[in-house]
Amino acid sequence: MARLCPLFSGSSGNSYYIGSKSAGVLIDAGRNAKQIDLMLNTCGIDPKSVKGILLTHEHSDHISALRVFAKRHSLPVFSSEGTLMAIGDSLDHSNAYILESELQIAGMTVSHFHTSHDCAEPIGFRIKTADDKIFALATDLGYISEEVENSLLGADTVVIESNHDPEMLRTGMYPYYLKKRILSNQGHISNDTCAQILPKLAKSGTTRFVLAHLSSENNSRRVALQTSLTSLVQAGYVPNSDFLLDAARRENFEGNSIIF
Repeated sequence: MARLCPLFSGSSGNSYYIGSKSAGVLIDAGRNAKQIDLMLNTCGIDPKSVKGILLTHEHSDHISALRVFAKRHSLPVFSSEGTLMAIGDSLDHSNAYILESELQIAGMTVSHFHTSHDCAEPIGFRIKTADDKIFALATDLGYISEEVENSLLGADTVVIESNHDPEMLRTGMYPYYLKKRILSNQGHISNDTCAQILPKLAKSGTTRFVLAHLSSENNSRRVALQTSLTSLVQAGYVPNSDFLLDAARRENFEGNSIIF
């Protein structure tokens, strides 16, 4: 059975395992290698089960463990050309591959789509698992483009950014330039923007939503979950019957996995 293990989520580091217990991929490697090994084991996943690393973009909270983790486990790395070029010498490029078409790995089919963020060439992922389930991940989004929306539609499980509460950000302690960056079309989407698309995804067949990349300063799990829950309920969807909703924790010390 396909499983999703959110290992880390947020500005202090991002990493997700998707696949079966015996074979899967890591999406991003944004902590140190020791922490990723530990969290995989906490989730009941042997690090040897990881068959490759998919990268969304080159920011440090997504790649800080990349070089060491990939070398330690002799793993190939896959991403857009722009991302791999931006990473530069911090990666052994003899084992790095540009994603151009569909990738077959760990018994799964991986496709990618373009996102909007302040980096070289950011992407998200849509994955068909070995048991024909569809998983999609879109984080670090300045806005939800038509390409992003189409890539999320019809997925069984969706990990989607719900970064900030607009009022908390507006009145918070961040300097103006950082607030402007977050609110731009190359920044991060708010709880409200995330919540608006969820009913459309539910209508397309999505039954599991995982909110991701929550800001520790300008958001809370309670606020993010309530915003998305309200949107889905107002659209007529029944929680725990039509859909399941959760938010990825900054550190998954409980080892929670989502089987789908």
